Amino acid sequence: MPHAARILLLSVAVAATLAACQRKEDKTQAPAKATPAAVAAPVSNTPVGYDSKTPYATVKLTLPQAVKTTPALHAALYADMVRDLKQFEEGAQADLSEAGGGPNPYEKTIAFAPGAETAKLVSLARTNFEFTGGAHPNTSFDAVIWDKTTNKRLGFADLFRPGADLSVLDKALCAAANAAKQARSPGSETATLDGKMWTCPKAVSTPFVLTPGTTPGKAGGVTFLMGPYQIGPYSDGPYWIALPQSAFRALLNPAYADQFDGAPAKAGDVTPKNG
Repeated sequence: MPHAARILLLSVAVAATLAACQRKEDKTQAPAKATPAAVAAPVSNTPVGYDSKTPYATVKLTLPQAVKTTPALHAALYADMVRDLKQFEEGAQADLSEAGGGPNPYEKTIAFAPGAETAKLVSLARTNFEFTGGAHPNTSFDAVIWDKTTNKRLGFADLFRPGADLSVLDKALCAAANAAKQARSPGSETATLDGKMWTCPKAVSTPFVLTPGTTPGKAGGVTFLMGPYQIGPYSDGPYWIALPQSAFRALLNPAYADQFDGAPAKAGDVTPKNG
């Protein structure tokens, strides 16, 4: 066989051997795993607002956009509040029809604002504005503390230890409320826990939200929401009083104590400017 032909056959044989080895190697290698896509937080399709106007009543609901990341809470709040507003409309129609009408329809608005949120808990402050005639409208407050791990609303008795002595918390709230009252109305009569004119509300019966704090992902305290007339005249307006978690940490239910740390971003009177 000519020398050139032998070289050609040898080259072909080497190429075939290399190709076979490559195929064998490819079969033994594990296929590359696809990078999983980031899982987005569930978003509720429930609306964040509702409004209705009839000849008898004007009603409105406002929820913060942030509540959509907690769909169970979002859906429950929307359903409950819309039912409440529709019942108000029905009552307004009954009242005004019986009275032969009136110069102005009734009005009710419910607005929620976010409080602090932790890994386990989300909180919302609820402001109720209602006008059914009279010298001025009525404003009141409520609050929602929601456990995201169980999809359940928590009450005072869930967040604080059963049987705990709350006198320390009551005194701290009363002192902070009076400090805010004196700042607004210097020389005004002090509210006391057993006052005849102005009485400090007990913590257990006062709505509150979690207070944003200095430690990321933790609540720095709680903010109690007090309406007009509770510790002073209507002209003083409402009082939102933030207490540091250090003032009540020993009273917390151990199941939720780890959701608190640091100090409030702001303590004392944190009433919204439009409150």
